[in-house]
Amino acid sequence: MKNFKTVDLIIIAGIILALIVGFFTFKNFRQTAQNQIEATSKISFQVFIRGVTLTGNEIPLQAKDKTFISIRNVPYSDLDIVAVKADRKKVVLPILNSKKVMVVEDVSQANMYDITVTLTDTAKITKDGAVVGGNKIKIGLPITLEGKDYKFNGTVSDLKVMPETNDNKFHDAINTNNDVQ
Repeated sequence: MKNFKTVDLIIIAGIILALIVGFFTFKNFRQTAQNQIEATSKISFQVFIRGVTLTGNEIPLQAKDKTFISIRNVPYSDLDIVAVKADRKKVVLPILNSKKVMVVEDVSQANMYDITVTLTDTAKITKDGAVVGGNKIKIGLPITLEGKDYKFNGTVSDLKVMPETNDNKFHDAINTNNDVQ
């Protein structure tokens, strides 16, 4: 014992601890990332993009196109766009002599839009949720959509894990479940 220094004892204790953890992992007492995956399924998620200024005649995002996404500034993949809904900025105005209000387009921001884009992908389903590209897809996750003539930053605003179906039924289910044009 006199020949061992404190550093040597710490190293030996670390090796013993690593062997114990390895043994319990091998005997399936401890779950690894591979064991946490419960299924693989199609998902659809909506990305809300607030305050996009567009002076052209049409929205650059179109249904049935592809868009490249980055999740938390990490490039991921091209995904299919299922639906796009673009609304001009609105303003709430009170009606005189009434407790009612009306919503009208804001003429002071004629070229300002809020866009909701519905995307699809295949995800690994875990007990914590859907995982795409090593990232958990959850409401509030920042995502960047990029095409040849646009780059928009948005957040995930809705997520649906779709049952196993053929592609036509899958797209029909998304379009009927969402009020997206």
